[in-house]
Amino acid sequence: MGVMADHGADHETGHRANDGDGAERRLSTREAAERLGVKPETVYAYVSRGQLTSRRNPGGRGSTFDAAEVDALVRRGARREPAAQGGDLAIRTGITLIDQDRCYFRGVDSSELTSRYGYEEVADWLWTGVLRPGVRFTAPEDALAAARRAVGALPAHSSPMDRLRVAVVAAASADPLRFDLSEDAVLGTARALIPVLVDALPHLGSPGGHTSAPLPRRLWSRLTPERPDEPSLRALDAALTLLIDHDLAASTLAARVAASARAHPYAVVSAGFGALDGPLHGAASGLAHRMLLEVLERGSAAAVVADHLRAGRRVPGLGHRVYQGEDPRARTLFRLLEDVPQAGPALAAAREVAATTARHTALHANVDLALATLTVSAGMTPEAGETVFAVARTAGWIAHALEEYAERPLRIRPSGHYQGPRPPQPMP
Repeated sequence: MGVMADHGADHETGHRANDGDGAERRLSTREAAERLGVKPETVYAYVSRGQLTSRRNPGGRGSTFDAAEVDALVRRGARREPAAQGGDLAIRTGITLIDQDRCYFRGVDSSELTSRYGYEEVADWLWTGVLRPGVRFTAPEDALAAARRAVGALPAHSSPMDRLRVAVVAAASADPLRFDLSEDAVLGTARALIPVLVDALPHLGSPGGHTSAPLPRRLWSRLTPERPDEPSLRALDAALTLLIDHDLAASTLAARVAASARAHPYAVVSAGFGALDGPLHGAASGLAHRMLLEVLERGSAAAVVADHLRAGRRVPGLGHRVYQGEDPRARTLFRLLEDVPQAGPALAAAREVAATTARHTALHANVDLALATLTVSAGMTPEAGETVFAVARTAGWIAHALEEYAERPLRIRPSGHYQGPRPPQPMP
C-alpha cells in the first residue's frame, strides 16, 4: 500500500527531515536502516510489527522516523538475524563482538571497561545503553527472604550452583508480576534478581558489608572466609565484568531460546543455569583450580601437565575456540592479580602450566585459568569460579532476553535432520 513507494523515494534522497518546529530529530528510511544495521525493507517490517512508528514527510517524499525511537530499538538489539550459513543457527545481536582476539561490549573493549567501571555499572549500561556511575543493585526483602528459606532447606553438601538454581526459582515465586515482559519491568527484575542470588548464599566468613555495599564485596564473603584487600576485590569485580557476556555461548543460546518462547526473566536465567552446569562451560574453572592446587602441592607444572597428556585429557584452562592467541579476559585478569600479594604462587603456577604446555602445542591461557588463579589465591573452593561465572553471566542473559523479547516470538526453531528409519515401519 504505498509503503514501497515511500521507501523508494526516501532511500534515493537519503535526507534527514524534521518536524515543523524542529524540536524532534527525524531520520530518513536510509538513515534509520544504517543506524539499525538492516536493509531499508526491514525498517518497514518493524513498522508493521509495531516496533517503530513512521511519519510522512511534509513534502510527501518518503517516511521519517523518530531518532530516539530508533536508538531505543538499537539498544534492544531488535534486528533481524542474518541468514544461517552452513546449516548453523545465526542470530544477529548488538551485545558482544569478538574480533581479532578482542572482546567488545556494544563496541567498547570489555577489558578497558573493567579499568573504569564496576560490574553493576557495566551490567546496567549493557541493558539500557545509559551509564549510571555508582549504581547499586538491591534485593527486595520478600524475594530475598524466599530465596534464603529455600537455600537454607537444602542439604549441607549442596553446591553453590544448587543454591543459585533454587534461589532463582524462589525469587520467581515471590514475584507475582514476573510475566510482565515490558522493558521497564524486565530491568527491574534484573536489578533485583542478581543481588538476590548473591545475598541468598551463606556467609563463609565475616559478613561482607551492608546490602547496599558493592556487589563484589558481598559476593566475596560467600566464596571464602579470607578477608579481602582492595586489589583482590578489584580482581573479583573485573572477573565479574569480563564474564558478563561472550556472544552466543551455550548457556546464552539456551537463555535466548527461553526468551523467544516468552519465558519470564527468572525462567530465562534458569535456562542459562541448566546449560551452564557442565565441565565444558561454567564449571571449567573448577578443573583448572584443582590442577593449580596439584601443581602447588607437587612443586612442578611439568609433572602435572605430563599426567594430563598421558591420560589423554586436555590441560584445563588452555585454548579457546574463538581466540587464536591469549584470551583477552585472561590477560586482563592476570594483570590485576599481579597486584594481589597472596596471588604470587598461584600466578606463577598458572604461567608455568601455560609455558610447559606451549612446548608441545600452541595453546594459550583462557579466562578459566585466570579465574582459577583468583580462586586458589583467595582460599576459595574449586566451585567458586563457577559461582562467579553464573552470577556474572546472569547480566548477559538478561541483556540477550531484552533483545529477544523485541523479536518475533518463537523464531528460534531449528529443523531436525531426521536420521531414523523411513516409514512405514511395523508397529512395535
